[in-house]
Amino acid sequence: MEHALSPATLTELRRPRPYPAVSVLTPTHRREPDNAQDRVRLRNVVAKAKKQLESDPAVTRERRTDLAAQLDRALAEVDLAHAEDGLAIFAAPGEHQVWSLARTVPERVVLSDTFLTRNLVAAQVSERPFWVLAVSADRVTLWNGGAGHVVEDHTGGFPLTRDRENFDAERQEQIGDIPSTFRDEGTRHFLRGADTTMGVVLRELPRPLYVTGETAALSLLDEIGAVTKDATHIRHGGLAHATPDAVWQAVRPLIAAEEKRNAATVARELETARGRKEFAAGVDEVWQNATEGRIRLLAVEENYRVTVRDDGGEHLVPAETGDLDSRDDIVDEIVEQCLETGADVRFVPDGSLRDAKGIAGVLRY
Repeated sequence: MEHALSPATLTELRRPRPYPAVSVLTPTHRREPDNAQDRVRLRNVVAKAKKQLESDPAVTRERRTDLAAQLDRALAEVDLAHAEDGLAIFAAPGEHQVWSLARTVPERVVLSDTFLTRNLVAAQVSERPFWVLAVSADRVTLWNGGAGHVVEDHTGGFPLTRDRENFDAERQEQIGDIPSTFRDEGTRHFLRGADTTMGVVLRELPRPLYVTGETAALSLLDEIGAVTKDATHIRHGGLAHATPDAVWQAVRPLIAAEEKRNAATVARELETARGRKEFAAGVDEVWQNATEGRIRLLAVEENYRVTVRDDGGEHLVPAETGDLDSRDDIVDEIVEQCLETGADVRFVPDGSLRDAKGIAGVLRY
């Protein structure tokens, strides 16, 4: 299953395809007992997608057979043992993808000439992803972090390893201390290569970078590194060979502090905008300004959800899921629309925007 949404991947997903490009979305759950019905629900929504293909006169029998096979292959690739909060299956003639999302999604099936990406985009932003690079003299491990956890990531060929037999043990013994390892030319070359590889990863998937290691390792990166030199350093050795939980516990205090600073910064900007009358609040007002490209900063509470429908004029009004023309993922629509017009999108803790009913924006004009 896919997790990391790069700009290049998003562009590829939005590429027009021969009709129909099938998007299947369903909420999933991380833990029991909530996840008990996930597999049944997933099979049912895939079956619903197949029925829509059968009833669509614009879909030929050959294409319908191809798409049904793609959906079955996608279904077989789903690993609900590692489910997050949502799942997206994309299928088109000759291809399929499965995406796991750290944000819930409404259950839906869409047939179009492009895949439905708004939920992926919103999930990526809300997750506030980051990288952790754990370095040692013989191994450099990359961890993909976000939404309260980290997992090892193999992007760029990580982990990078170095055979310990290449270490100059006699030299270490003569010097008499382990940190001398990081003055060895072989180690310098190894970590310089890791820095270069990390730079390639960051160009493809830019996000904050944390680097963990012994003091001597971090000092060496200060000297020879480029992207690792400018990263946030955490003086904690042993994490290149550690468990995901050990890595998360090491970075957790810094992530929490950063989230606190982020929420405080957003609150100040919103208050200033309110005083200047450059402020929008509530889903209807924010949506109108988002469609006009007027929002510079969008703030959304992490678990804010609302279902709306068009009132027949220019406004959105509350609705129930399942109502005719209801829009269950209007918040994700707003997030994607704001990102496409260059806005800064920030998710903040629940309750932070109580006066704004869960969503607010700072206007450009």
